[in-house]
Amino acid sequence: MKFKRLRADVLAGLTTSFALLPECIAFALVAHLNPLMGLYGAFIICTLTALFGGRPGMVSGAAGSMAVVIVALVVQHGVQYLLATVLLSGLIMLAFGLLKLGKLVRMVPHSVMLGFVNGLAIVIALAQLDHFKDGDTWLSGMPLYLMISLVALTMAIVYLLPRLTRAAPPALIAILGVGLAVYLLGLPTRTLGDMAHIAGGLPTFSLPQVPWNLETLSLIAPYALVMAMVGLLETLLTLNLTDEITESQGFPDRECVALGAANMVSGVFGGMGGCAMIGQTVVNLSSGGRGRLSGITAGVMILLFVLFLSPFIERIPLAALVGVMFVVSQQTFAWASLRVLNKVPLNDVLVIIAVTVITVFTDLAVAVMCGVVIAALNFAWQHARQLYADTDVQADGSKLYRVHGTLFFASTTAFLKQFDPANDPADVTLDCSHLSFADYSAIAALDTLRERYNKAGKHLRVVHLSARSKKLLKRARIAHE
Repeated sequence: MKFKRLRADVLAGLTTSFALLPECIAFALVAHLNPLMGLYGAFIICTLTALFGGRPGMVSGAAGSMAVVIVALVVQHGVQYLLATVLLSGLIMLAFGLLKLGKLVRMVPHSVMLGFVNGLAIVIALAQLDHFKDGDTWLSGMPLYLMISLVALTMAIVYLLPRLTRAAPPALIAILGVGLAVYLLGLPTRTLGDMAHIAGGLPTFSLPQVPWNLETLSLIAPYALVMAMVGLLETLLTLNLTDEITESQGFPDRECVALGAANMVSGVFGGMGGCAMIGQTVVNLSSGGRGRLSGITAGVMILLFVLFLSPFIERIPLAALVGVMFVVSQQTFAWASLRVLNKVPLNDVLVIIAVTVITVFTDLAVAVMCGVVIAALNFAWQHARQLYADTDVQADGSKLYRVHGTLFFASTTAFLKQFDPANDPADVTLDCSHLSFADYSAIAALDTLRERYNKAGKHLRVVHLSARSKKLLKRARIAHE
C-alpha cells in the first residue's frame, strides 16, 4: 500500500512538472526575464514548500500573479533589483506566518472562494489562447487545424483513459502519447522549444547586486509588499481549495513560513518569486498526488529538465500542454455555483459574479478584497436590520426597553430610533441582556441616548450589561449603572 502511494505521488509529480514548464517560462517572459529564472524559481519554491509547507499535495512555483507585479521594476531598474524584491517579499511572507496570521483566510466568505475559483479557471483557459498565435497573429489554415486537432486529442485521452485504466495519470499519458505521435509522424506543430531553450546549469548563490541602503529599500519595499500580499492570498485560497478537494486539513501558518523561506532562497539563487499555483495544484491532485513526494518530484524534475533532459522536453508539443490546461480549467471551475445561483441570496450571487469578473479583468488580490468588502457590507446591513426593542410599562410607571441584536456602526441609527425621550416617563430602564456592544460606535450611541434623556430631564438606567460591554464602556470612561 505504501509503495502504491509513493508510486502515485511520483507519477503525479512528473505530470505536474510538465504542466509547470510552459507556465513558468511564459511568466518569466511576461516579466522580461530569462526563462531560466522562472524555472529556477519553480524548482526552489516547489521543492521547499513541498518539503516544509503545511499543505501536502499543493504545488507552488513562479506564478503569473506575482510576475505581473514586477514588470515595471524589471524594466526600469533591472534584474538585480527584482532579486532583492523577491528576497524582501519572502521575508514579509515569513513574518506573516510566524505571526500566525494565516488564519485570516477564514475571513474569506465561501461566495468569494467560488468567485476566486471560477475567475482563475477562466484566466487559465484564456491564457492558453496565446498558444494559438504566431507572434501577434492568430494561426490559420493547416497550422490552426493541426493545433486544434492535437488539443482535442489530448483532452479526449485525459477524459477517456480513466475508463480503461488508472495505472498512470491520464494527463501524463496524454502528454507523452501526443508528443510521441507528433515526433514519429513529423507533424509541423509548435513545441516547448519554440517558446524558449531551457538548457542550463545549477543555480548559483549570489546576493543581489544592489546598494544595501534606505534608498534601495524605499524603492523595492512597495513591490515587495504587493508581491507578498498577492502571493499569500493566492496561496491561502489555494490551500483552502486543496483542503476541500482532499477532505483534509492543512496548516496555513506553516505554509506561509515555508513559502517565505522558499522565496528568500529563490531570490539569492537567481529565481523568480512565486506562490501556490491553482492550475498545477489541480493537475497534481487529479493525477493522484496527495503527499509531499508529489511536489518534491515536480520541483526536482524541473531541475532535471534544465540540466539533462532539455533536448527531449523541448520537443513536447504545446498543443498537448494546452489540452491538459483546458481540462484543468474545466475541472477548476465550480460548476455547482451555476446551479445554485437561483437558490442562494442575491447578495451572494453578486459576490460570486463580481469576484469572477474582477479576477478575469484585473487581478486576484483586487477581486478578493472587493469580494470581502461587499460580503462584509452586506453582513453589516443584514445585522443592522435585525436590531429591535420590546417595551413594557412597569407597575411604578417607569418604562423598560429590552433591545435585541448587535449594536455597532451600522445599527446605531436603528438603535436610537427605538427610544422616545420626549414622551417617555421620568424613569427609563435599558435591559441589555440580549444586546451586544461591538465597537466604539455602539458606546457613542449609548452616550448619545443618555444625553437625550438628560436633556429631557429624565433618567436612563442601563442594566444587565455583558462583561465585554462593561469593559468597552469602562475603557471609554462612560459611567453606567
